[in-house]
Amino acid sequence: MFYLVKTPPLIRKLYPGCAWTLPAKDKVLFMTFDDGPNNEVTPFVLEELKKFNARATFFCIGKNVRDNFEMYQQVISEGHKVGNHTFNHLNGWKTNDKKYIEDIIEAKKIIDSDIFRPPYGRITRFQLNLLRGEAVRLKTVMWDVLSGDFDTKINGENCYLNVIKNAVPGSIIVFHDSVKAKERLEFALPRVLQYFTERGYHFNPILL
Repeated sequence: MFYLVKTPPLIRKLYPGCAWTLPAKDKVLFMTFDDGPNNEVTPFVLEELKKFNARATFFCIGKNVRDNFEMYQQVISEGHKVGNHTFNHLNGWKTNDKKYIEDIIEAKKIIDSDIFRPPYGRITRFQLNLLRGEAVRLKTVMWDVLSGDFDTKINGENCYLNVIKNAVPGSIIVFHDSVKAKERLEFALPRVLQYFTERGYHFNPILL
């Protein structure tokens, strides 16, 4: 599978109005976790974040929130931010606009948030404009650095290196609290948190 670990400036320009990085006057990073909550993986993420006094943002799939609502509540109670990641993990490029927005609105009924991340990062400009409209009112958050933990062809060490070699102050970093990513996540996440903590960084949730 092809993907870019570091998002180039050209791609950012193609999607104006999205948050790719956030302003940072000091050493701050924005850790994000997609596709949860998951009762098998999310507890591990929460425990690791707690060890480093880190706050993160979890972009949740609506049907997973419905099925794991207590875990969703725990994420919030521990000081993390949540975001909308559609109800059924839809690919915006392959989904009818009306169906796509309806799915996001369905997720919004159960996910109390003003931010959104498109699954796979795939969304059209028209869909982006609809998200900003009165019916939805969601701000779209993309990313600066992909860990690649979803990629079964690489290992946890690769994911760790993807992050530490590319993240800079203000970077928005993507991991996944999913069963598919579990093996690579469990290796990379603690090491990433430790690496940047030792270098004076702290980790904040995304507030737009």
